[in-house]
Amino acid sequence: MQNFDLPRRLAAEALGTGLLVATVVGSGIMAESLTKDVALALLGNTLPTGAILVVLITILGPISGAHFNPAVTLVFALKSELTLRDALLYMTVQVAGGIAGTMIAHAMFALPLWEASVKMRTGGAQWLAEGVAAFGLVVTILAGVRFERASVPWLVGLYITAAYWFTSSTSFANPAVAIARSMSPERSYPSTNVTPFGSADCTSAIFAFTRSMTRRISTPTPNSSIARMSAIATRRLCTSFFSSGSIERMPNKSSWSGVMDARG
Repeated sequence: MQNFDLPRRLAAEALGTGLLVATVVGSGIMAESLTKDVALALLGNTLPTGAILVVLITILGPISGAHFNPAVTLVFALKSELTLRDALLYMTVQVAGGIAGTMIAHAMFALPLWEASVKMRTGGAQWLAEGVAAFGLVVTILAGVRFERASVPWLVGLYITAAYWFTSSTSFANPAVAIARSMSPERSYPSTNVTPFGSADCTSAIFAFTRSMTRRISTPTPNSSIARMSAIATRRLCTSFFSSGSIERMPNKSSWSGVMDARG
């Protein structure tokens, strides 16, 4: 993969987070303007979010890794794939890009660029939901990178699409998005709740990382203990079978006869 310098990687993170938030906020505004059915409005918010994640991770992943999320950046910093300085810069541009995305979404719908959220999302159940959402997201990313790297964009997009519906918080799972959406009245929550939501996201991300490091799931390889035992058993069986005179070697050294030795 081509290596890009830090300014280009930061630009990709800012652009990606901005477009992600603009999609989340913009689709939320559009959905609520088209229907009063809450479930249908949520669906109208869910599908564009999952779709744009697939697009953004596919096109920007090769440049910056397509984190778009301080919690994800924190995990990769803990994995020593980012320096502390680079990780802090990633987080800064992610938050800035997210705020810009909210403003752009508001501008497209002729709303005030900055408008505090009026929807209350707080309490232990909401924070637990955020923790679960962030934990699942990080596990999805780490497992995808390890086992099926090419499918990571789809895995993340599908996971977030699902998590919208099985978490009571509608799966923000992203401190940068949480901050940005606190500045929009549509499908969001007051800025006073950003800190516990962000804390839950980051704490769960760290927990997912530590679990992945302490209980790594390894794929079967020829060097695994089971494979080695199978190889040893097979070799012994073949050696015993051939040395017993049950099969004769043909003059042609490239083949074996299947004729049983009748000499007794």
